[in-house]
Parts: sequence; C-alpha cells; structure tokens
Amino acid sequence: MKKQENIARYIDHTLLKPDATQEQIIKLCQEAKEYQFASVCVNPYWVSLCKGQLKNTDVKVCTVIGFPLGASTTVVKVAETLQAIEDGADEVDMVMNISALKSGKTIDVETDIRAVTEAVKKVTQNNRIQVKVILETCLLRDEEKILACELSEKAGADFVKTSTGFSNGGATVEDIKLMKKTVGSRMEVKASGGIRDMQTVLAMIQAGATRIGTSSGVKIVTGQTGAKETY
Repeated sequence: MKKQENIARYIDHTLLKPDATQEQIIKLCQEAKEYQFASVCVNPYWVSLCKGQLKNTDVKVCTVIGFPLGASTTVVKVAETLQAIEDGADEVDMVMNISALKSGKTIDVETDIRAVTEAVKKVTQNNRIQVKVILETCLLRDEEKILACELSEKAGADFVKTSTGFSNGGATVEDIKLMKKTVGSRMEVKASGGIRDMQTVLAMIQAGATRIGTSSGVKIVTGQTGAKETY
C-alpha cells in the first residue's frame, strides 16, 4: 500500500465537464500545484491556459483527443493532437474508435491509434509526450478489452485507460487486473471514471494502475475533508 502523501503523484486532476468555466480551470491548476498532482486533465480548449498557469512546476498538462466517443476520423484526431501539443500538452488521452472495434475492424482501430502515436513522435523528442488510449471498458466484453489492449500496444501507445467517465460505467478493479495482465510491464494502465475515495484509489493501484483519473483529487488526498468541489 502506498503512503497517502505519495498518492497525489498518481492523480490526473480532471475537469472535462462541458460547462467548466475559466475560473474553475484556474482553480484546478491551483489545486494541482498545491497538492502536486501528476497532471491536470482538461479539454483541448483549455490547454494553453493551463500551460501558463502551471509554468515552472512539475505538474503536466494532459488533454483528451476524440473525446468522448472516439468516433472522430483519424485525420481529425491527428490534427487535434498536433494542435494540443502546439498549445503545450504534455500528455494526450485519446479515445479508441469503439464502434470500429465492436464492428471487428481491428485494422482501422490500430491504424487510428498508430496515427496519433506517430504524430506525437514526429513533433517531440524521444516520444516525450505520452499517449494513453481510452478503451471505454464498460462497453466492451472481456475479449474485446484484451484485444483493445493488444492493438494499443502494437500501435505504440504508452498507456491503456479504462474510461471517459461519460458513458454508463467507470473503472473497476477487475478491468484493471485484466488490462495489466494483458500488457504486463510493456505498458502502463490508467484507471478513471467513478473514483472518489482513497480506498478505491489504493485498490486500483494494488490491481496495477499507475495513474488515476479523477475530479475528486483534493477530497481523496485530504481524506474527504478538504475543500468542496464546485463542479
């Protein structure tokens, strides 16, 4: 089990709601600096603002690509990724083409992910910007989750991630165990969606997650007694 003071470094402090205001995004960044979260995770529109707010800190700026459905064309996902990097993104969480996977179009799924990972490599040194692939596990059977992990690995991604938080379910310990068993030490696993307390965070880490996506980061690291969230 991890010491509570170290848990913050696992957390992507997240605000992806469509009605998030600039004031709330700035507060997100201030909280991330105060508690030393791994990153803030925001929609692409806010990347440049967050980059400025987090200048000269160790907190990264993470953004989402093809969010939340994963149904954008590959060209659009690549363009969105390149713009996000130009605006200052340090990590990108792209949504897999869920419909393509469910339709058995595995080549399209792998091509889609690879296009983003290759775009990142071309504009950054040593693939510094990590790519996480959001599988939306609540919509997949176990065999599809395994396949999605395998395709993400083949396409050069760094992480597989459970959920957007915008579908009908979030992260489960069982899914984290399955994903980690599939990718082994070759990739990392991010748990996201519905994670609101320390007990759940520790369970996800125990199962193999190395990053936690949550909008409840402050409450988690302060034992549910910190400042109330406003979103």
